[in-house]
Amino acid sequence: MTEDWREGGFGLYIHWPFCEAKCPYCDFNSHVAREINQSAWRRAYLTEIDRVAALTPDRVLRSVFFGGGTPSLMAPETVDAILTRVREAWTQANDIEITLEANPGSVEAGRFRAYAQAGVNRVSMGVQAMNDDDLRRLGRLHTVQEAQSAFDIARACFERVSFDLIYARQDQSPEHWRAELTEALAMAVDHLSLYQLSIEPGTAFGDRFAKGKLKGLPIEDTAADMYELTQELCDAAGMPAYEVSNHAIPGAESRHNLIYWQAGNYAGIGPGAHGRLTLNGERHATEAWAQPGKWLNAVKDGAPEKVATPLSPNEQADEYLMMGLRVTDGIDIRRYAALRGAPLNSGVVSELTELGMICEEAGRLRATRQGRMVLNAIITRLLA
Repeated sequence: MTEDWREGGFGLYIHWPFCEAKCPYCDFNSHVAREINQSAWRRAYLTEIDRVAALTPDRVLRSVFFGGGTPSLMAPETVDAILTRVREAWTQANDIEITLEANPGSVEAGRFRAYAQAGVNRVSMGVQAMNDDDLRRLGRLHTVQEAQSAFDIARACFERVSFDLIYARQDQSPEHWRAELTEALAMAVDHLSLYQLSIEPGTAFGDRFAKGKLKGLPIEDTAADMYELTQELCDAAGMPAYEVSNHAIPGAESRHNLIYWQAGNYAGIGPGAHGRLTLNGERHATEAWAQPGKWLNAVKDGAPEKVATPLSPNEQADEYLMMGLRVTDGIDIRRYAALRGAPLNSGVVSELTELGMICEEAGRLRATRQGRMVLNAIITRLLA
């Protein structure tokens, strides 16, 4: 099973850690900085690409994803230098997907054209809400009008454009979400990421929630109604869910994210970036130093990774189960058994099947639509 990663393919994640402001719901590794030395960051990324390429020769690169933070704050020259070095380092798939995340407030036509010329062929925009009051509540710096203008610029530059929305927000009703999602689907090109608001520890929202000051959050049943409504509207629009929170026209799924969900290999470069790399027949979990300054200095010293931990066969099987069941296509039952050295517990599988939470078809185990609403509980049960 040393080559199991080939089932999911190989991708590259580049983390840009800077934002114009920290959103109160965000628990990603993002930082606000007055000045950014683009030249220093460019050199560090190129150094890291060279290091990782030396560890992963003869691999075909399926995707590159610039995440953050706000990668649309990167100088086009930095993106161009990175992608030029990537082309020198790895053989690329003929249909390679190169995605850059963008916030509407940082979108400029000239900058986006330069990204496209550098090789970016897909943009993922963090719109988050379709009304100005809720954008302010979410700490976003853009307005709905600015988001729509940014979307038009993106469509003019790229064939593939996705955007994110957050629902189950404060004081949001299913009727409000229906109107908002209907508007979003009328705008959408081929992909939408639709997330329920999650209150995470260590965020501003998390602190307010702990103090009882985050009012108007929907009860669990209302959030579930919004999830069902999301499936209904997206199905009708020809953009069904292919993962718990992601919807696409068939064939327009995020190839990069599928590498994660299908337990492929991916190199993580940048502060706090995670990776999964199979080296010398052993799969490793990697994590880079999170603080931007520490990461820059560590790259100079040749030691940017905080950890590089070998994963046991059981850990690999568990990860495949946890990630793979998020996708509507589910997991390959034989692949799971080969990783773990034993099949899933047949009694638990039968129990969950009778409850209508999972099903087996053509050698694959997948969560049903009902099951995806309680997916964490299903995974916990199967792992036990």
